[in-house]
Amino acid sequence: MTEIPEHLLNRSKARRAAASGESTGDATPAVAAAATPAAAAPAKAAPQPKAIIPDPPYVAAAKKRGRIPFWAMAGLALLPLWGFMYMMAMEPAVKVVEGPTTAGAAVFSGCAGCHGADGAGGAGQVLYQGNVLKTFPHIEDMLNFVYNGSQRFVAAGLAVYGDPNREGGPHKPLGYNGNPMPMQGEKAGGGLTEAQILAAVCHIRYDLSGADPKSEQWGTEYTAWCSPDSEIYKALEAGSTSFDTIAKDFAASPAKPIAIGTAPRPGTTK
Repeated sequence: MTEIPEHLLNRSKARRAAASGESTGDATPAVAAAATPAAAAPAKAAPQPKAIIPDPPYVAAAKKRGRIPFWAMAGLALLPLWGFMYMMAMEPAVKVVEGPTTAGAAVFSGCAGCHGADGAGGAGQVLYQGNVLKTFPHIEDMLNFVYNGSQRFVAAGLAVYGDPNREGGPHKPLGYNGNPMPMQGEKAGGGLTEAQILAAVCHIRYDLSGADPKSEQWGTEYTAWCSPDSEIYKALEAGSTSFDTIAKDFAASPAKPIAIGTAPRPGTTK
């Protein structure tokens, strides 16, 4: 029987011991080294966390600030418009003084069917381009005729109205197409107050017929009768004077009114 070398026996023992988890004291260093697990490689160092740098105060404040809701953006966009409207509302309202000529334009709209909206005439007399100023150089005569109308003049036996010396001849109560001028005054059976009649006459004389309120010829009349500050017009509106009393009530005024009256009367010359 062949003898097994001792070094082979020792190696076999070492392998069996390694397989069974046992160790032998007489294993050779090489075998022991083979049986001992290899030394573990040094582990990788764990990555160090990055240093956290705090936000500057203004950035931190911005992050904490609440966001503007999308529905509020429309309101913010309208702020300039609201500001403009607010400023407009804060401006004092301009007070518009409505004088006789302005009020008379509304009254005259009821006369435009006969005289034309611009006073060019039609069924009624021509009023524009200075025509009415030739017939009535004094506003009081025009007020009297408009108040009473053609029929009352005829009934009173008056053959003409206005200036009897009118350039081109005086006007007859029924001389224009045979159409009468309707009575307008309340006491005569018409529907206008004396203040409304004055307003309509002012509109006719200064807006339609072309009297210049700044001229020497018409300036005094306009100031007294037809300006926004006319005391006569205000008194008629208030009922503190009338066509029958104006001459007496305003005798001391620069206008020195001629008596108008509510009954038909002859006209006056220039």
